[in-house]
Amino acid sequence: MSAPAPAANLGRNIGLLAFCQALLLCNGVTLIAVNGLAGLRLAPTPALATLTVTGYVVGTALTTLPASYFMRRFGRRNGFMFGGLLGILGGIVSSTAVVIGSFWLLCLGTLFAGTYNAFGQQYRFAAADMAPPDWKAKAISFTLAGGILGGFVGPAVGQWTRDLWPVQFAATYAMLSVFAVVALLIASRLKIPDMGAAAQAHGGRPWPEIARQPAFVVAVLAAALGYGTMNLLMAATPLAMDICGLPFGDAAFVLQWHVIGMYAPSFFTGALIRRYGVLNLLLVGAALLFGCVGIALSGESLMHFWWALLLLGIGWNFLYIGGTSLLTETYRPEERAKVQGSNDFIVFGVQAVSSVSAGALILGSGWRTLNLLAIPGVALIALAAAILWLARRRSVAAA
Repeated sequence: MSAPAPAANLGRNIGLLAFCQALLLCNGVTLIAVNGLAGLRLAPTPALATLTVTGYVVGTALTTLPASYFMRRFGRRNGFMFGGLLGILGGIVSSTAVVIGSFWLLCLGTLFAGTYNAFGQQYRFAAADMAPPDWKAKAISFTLAGGILGGFVGPAVGQWTRDLWPVQFAATYAMLSVFAVVALLIASRLKIPDMGAAAQAHGGRPWPEIARQPAFVVAVLAAALGYGTMNLLMAATPLAMDICGLPFGDAAFVLQWHVIGMYAPSFFTGALIRRYGVLNLLLVGAALLFGCVGIALSGESLMHFWWALLLLGIGWNFLYIGGTSLLTETYRPEERAKVQGSNDFIVFGVQAVSSVSAGALILGSGWRTLNLLAIPGVALIALAAAILWLARRRSVAAA
């Protein structure tokens, strides 16, 4: 691995990466706010309404490994700029789709938007790879903190642009291209150190040897099941609130605070990991998701949705940043492209399954059943983290 960047350059790069992360989340949250509703209007059957959300997640899942290897070959900055081009294309195709009333073209547009997201998922890894070992968690955390802007801007843009043009949501999807253009321009100003000969070389340990590490298993479970649970509930929320008779403005309000819950803790999540340990944070994250489900099962008022989605966001933050931080302990420099890409492939593969399930579950079984189905995944995260926590405590005691 190349040497960490000088402090000033590291700070500058993390600031730019955080801004790119903010724009990525403006894009993503706007999509989440309108995709289910636009899909419901255009879909041949209501059960396919959230397939537009699934297109976004599938685009991400299919491109995570290629994005990681693209950056190993051509560099982080070029990769982020290329991702921005894909984001521009996604916005144009999606806007065109709603204008002509094509559901399947809208799914294709969100697929392109997902490829942009796949490249953007590397922002946190770029920050971690530049940082000294004792600063990696903070670098990841501060980069993801940029996403808080998405919590304010994304839902507001969705509400403001919903009927701005004659065809509903056409202007909303067009704004995605604007976000991607700005992200591309910011990415062009990054000065990221060369990945180094070790990172460019092929080799490293066989994949099964890497995947057998207990820390790797816990890291992937925390990130994948935490993200899948979050996406399952978040993607269904606008539809659930609509079924409950709550207006679109209330759904935008709930999603806004959900995303704030996802990213505002990032300002101190890294410090919490350094002080209390990553496994303790994962256990707290799982407990917060249990709290989310408990509140969601207790009622369907605006405040029930608000509290549930807020806790869901904070729990996701702890699990995602904690899982990413733990993952950085499991690979060598020459292995990082395949490990980072494979991790995100698993994470967004699980998210794709949750997305395709959300519409059918919320319309066929209801909000309560959807929440009950989230419990086993959260329990598995808690169990895996607890087992590794006990193993490490025993190892320290034995030493």
